[in-house]
Amino acid sequence: MTQLKIHDELLGRSKEAVLTIDCLTEKLTVRELIRQRIYQEVDDYNRQLDSKKQSEFPKLLVTPTGVESLLNRETRENSEKNRQRRQKINWEKQYELACQGFNSNAFFVLVDDRQAEDLEESFQVAIDTDLTFVKLVPLVGG
Repeated sequence: MTQLKIHDELLGRSKEAVLTIDCLTEKLTVRELIRQRIYQEVDDYNRQLDSKKQSEFPKLLVTPTGVESLLNRETRENSEKNRQRRQKINWEKQYELACQGFNSNAFFVLVDDRQAEDLEESFQVAIDTDLTFVKLVPLVGG
């Protein structure tokens, strides 16, 4: 079993480690990497919902949409009320959105500083494999 560290990067900012996943295979596709990442992030998020000790929630690759986002929003004024209303996020919906995001260039994946072109592209898994999700920020007005 190999542990892979995943980093996020916004253009113009430095990388930040966000997650470590366990990999049981020697090869992995970009699709499977995204699936594992989303599953782990959502699981961590949902586990924190169940916990009475709710600190900072994990950053998610895909921001929940619509009702999920509204119910999970927290402001200083009504944080206790929102904490009671939060609902669990469905990882499968988030995974579908992430795959759509990859295909529409909302983010891209670097495997050892080489950009993955396709969800079905596979790569060798090694202890020192560098995985970076680069999030693109839409231009204002464009």
